[in-house]
Amino acid sequence: MKNEIAVYNKPNLKPWDFIMAKRKQTNGNDGKFGKRMAAFRKAAGLSQRDLAKELGITQRMIAYYEAETKYPPAHILAALADALETSTDELLGREPVKTSRSKSSDTRLWKRFTQLQKLPTKKRKNIINVIDMFIKSEEA
Repeated sequence: MKNEIAVYNKPNLKPWDFIMAKRKQTNGNDGKFGKRMAAFRKAAGLSQRDLAKELGITQRMIAYYEAETKYPPAHILAALADALETSTDELLGREPVKTSRSKSSDTRLWKRFTQLQKLPTKKRKNIINVIDMFIKSEEA
């Protein structure tokens, strides 16, 4: 990524005036952070509510980040990338999105399986029995 320094100075600059320098990115944050975040969230099979719960924030904040802000929330950026199973660079648009992910195309199903693994053994067996009954009924 190439950075440029944009210098903002006044027309009648005096020696005691200082120059305000602001780092300007020539690529990367193009104002579409919210759209990228929403796309990653949907690809992960998460609702705004699910993502908010995983991050410990409100669903309203997720909606704000996806719709209103051009800049990512720095204080949750790493946790957000982890929850969306991507890198912060991909989320920020600094790297191209990797098209081949290791997971299956139905990430919601895999998400349910990981939640199922966290349940107590008795409840997990009951759910597996229900799934088996559905599979047998479809095969018949």
